[in-house]
Amino acid sequence: MVVRKIVTVIEETLMEADKKLERPARKGAAIAVIKNPFAGRYVEDLSLLFDYGERLGGLLVEKALKALNVNPNDAKEMIDGYGKGAIVGIDGEVEHPHAITHPRFGAPVRRALGGVDYCKAIIPSTIKMGAMGTGIDVPIVFKRAIWVVSHFDTMTVSLPDAPKPNEILVALVLTDSGRPLSRTAGLQKREVQGLDGLK
Repeated sequence: MVVRKIVTVIEETLMEADKKLERPARKGAAIAVIKNPFAGRYVEDLSLLFDYGERLGGLLVEKALKALNVNPNDAKEMIDGYGKGAIVGIDGEVEHPHAITHPRFGAPVRRALGGVDYCKAIIPSTIKMGAMGTGIDVPIVFKRAIWVVSHFDTMTVSLPDAPKPNEILVALVLTDSGRPLSRTAGLQKREVQGLDGLK
């Protein structure tokens, strides 16, 4: 796997609706820009990208935790939400980032955030094709139960020089809370049993 660059971005919200938050709400994105080994040609077997996904999941969760200044030993308690997204350059195909982000990407992320039996919710994703500078809205959910309404959110990610036509941009987003001042009715974090990722 050829990685051209890794970028981390921290978004810290201190005020919302003119109200100072008791605790800043933080989102951290770790982004890798990699060479697409299948750019410009059709390949039936995409298992190489499955392997890329596993490696990128481990790399990006490590980078995102470091950017958020969260010790790996504290990640289970300190990280609430997650999401992923990818943009494939125009010489690739949309199936390429799907092959990276779905089969094996999630396991190392879950292991780092409390374990596969604790992080029950799917890691939601968005995938698209785009030129350099294209943005993508990475969806975010509560890691233990997908229907916790206070944690439905997004983080917009873009890089001015990526992806090049023969590249793929892959992003992981972690959060340490739900939305600032969330008060929409529905399943709340305190009600989560964490048994099946739903409630």
